[in-house]
Amino acid sequence: MTRRLLITGGSGYLGRHLVRRVAAGWPGAWRYTTFSADPLGRPQGARLDLRDGAAVARFVAGFAPDAIIHTAGSNTTPDMTAVIVDGTRHVAEAAARAGARLVHLSTDSIFGGDRAPYDESAPPAPLNEYGRAKAAAEALALAHPNAVAVRTSLIYGLEEMDNGTAWMAAALRAGQPVTLFTNQRRNPVWVETLVAACLELLDLPYRGVLNVAGRQTLSRAEFGLRLLDWWGIGKRDTLSLAEDTSGRWPVDCALNVGRAGGLLQTPLLGVDEVLGGAVFFASGPRLALSAAEPSGSIVRFRTVVIYEDVTVAVIGEDGATAFSNLSGCFQPARGLRVEVPKFL
Repeated sequence: MTRRLLITGGSGYLGRHLVRRVAAGWPGAWRYTTFSADPLGRPQGARLDLRDGAAVARFVAGFAPDAIIHTAGSNTTPDMTAVIVDGTRHVAEAAARAGARLVHLSTDSIFGGDRAPYDESAPPAPLNEYGRAKAAAEALALAHPNAVAVRTSLIYGLEEMDNGTAWMAAALRAGQPVTLFTNQRRNPVWVETLVAACLELLDLPYRGVLNVAGRQTLSRAEFGLRLLDWWGIGKRDTLSLAEDTSGRWPVDCALNVGRAGGLLQTPLLGVDEVLGGAVFFASGPRLALSAAEPSGSIVRFRTVVIYEDVTVAVIGEDGATAFSNLSGCFQPARGLRVEVPKFL
């Protein structure tokens, strides 16, 4: 069982959510790395330039992790290829020397977009520099004998706006043009799903490529409009819908997530299951729910989501999320008090 965990890219969107979840109750030692600013400011954080192989080797050897979740790698930095490719090479080599399990975050952008849906056997055929860098990084990660490369898609959240949606909202509010593509198809994944899946994979014997994304395929336009609705972005005078004919990005990156659906306990919820098919009883800074136990103690949460398949997702004040399959202990109607057994 993993006791010593290292997370790279702790300042990124996925990394921040992973750190918050781990901070809420990881049973052993853990660290995370950032390149520059650390928005979380936790004592477990450390600055580390993954392009510096010697520094990476020293840090990993000093901490001696059982497992590494490698999320670092942005497509917005000037030295993107060095960060993604060299950084992954250094992390994978250090993980191998430490005998650590490696969970590497890859992407559906490694595909050409003309042979969807893609399963785990699909070879990369990238169209742009970012896709080529991520494909090279995936190969480097998989050279480690105890690695899983998680191919995922567009990441979004309910409590913190993802980077893409934040850019779109800011541009619309400023009256700048925004185009949502109607022919680009993806499998967006709720960040809480991806966090839970990455942590679950730490102690599973699975090795190789695994598609981990939402089970619903949407166009970028369908997905973007849903998130604009969720975040209440009503100003859309400069928003347009069109097909992408640039050839710079793959068009159809739909993923087959059947293997992960059978392997993982984490439900691979689609966007409509998270946003539309769920009943949100409440959401706020201090939501009190009565635990269904004799003591009648009060457990405080940020958000409780009840899905039609009676899967309950509880997002705690600290960002931790737990799932439980329940039946007969609540009435699925908006605004009602929910008796939630203690399963955190």
